Amino acid sequence: MNMKRVIIVGTMIVTMSFAGTAWGRSAISPIPLTKWSIVNIDTKDESEDELLSALNQHSEDDLVQDLYAGKSLRMIADENAGDFNEVVALQIRQLKEQLDQRLASGSISAEQHAVQSSELEELVTESANTAYSFA
Repeated sequence: MNMKRVIIVGTMIVTMSFAGTAWGRSAISPIPLTKWSIVNIDTKDESEDELLSALNQHSEDDLVQDLYAGKSLRMIADENAGDFNEVVALQIRQLKEQLDQRLASGSISAEQHAVQSSELEELVTESANTAYSFA
C-alpha cells in the first residue's frame, strides 16, 4: 500500500473521530464540575441537597471550599455536626443506582455488577474518610 495514502487516510480518520465527539458541545464548561460529583446540569438534583443536609453544610460553595482545603467528608461532617453515616449511605445508594442502570443497559455483566456492588461500602467509606490535597 502507498505510504502517502496510509498517512492521508489515517489523518482523516483521526480528524473525523475528534470532530465527531466535539460537535454540539463546548470544550469549555461554564459550570465547573468536580470529580466527586455527578450532577445533571439541566435540572436541580435533589441528591445535592441530601448531601448538604447530611453534612450540615449551608451551600455547595462551602462544601467545595472545605474539600479543596483538604478536608475529608468525615472531617466536614464532624466539624458541622453532620451525619457521617448518612453521607456514606447516600453515596452507596447513588452508586448502587448507577450500577443497576449499567447492568440494565448491558454495559456490565451480572458478575461485574455483583463484584462491584459488594465493594461499594468499603470503597465509599474509605474515600469519605480520606482527605485529598488539591494544592
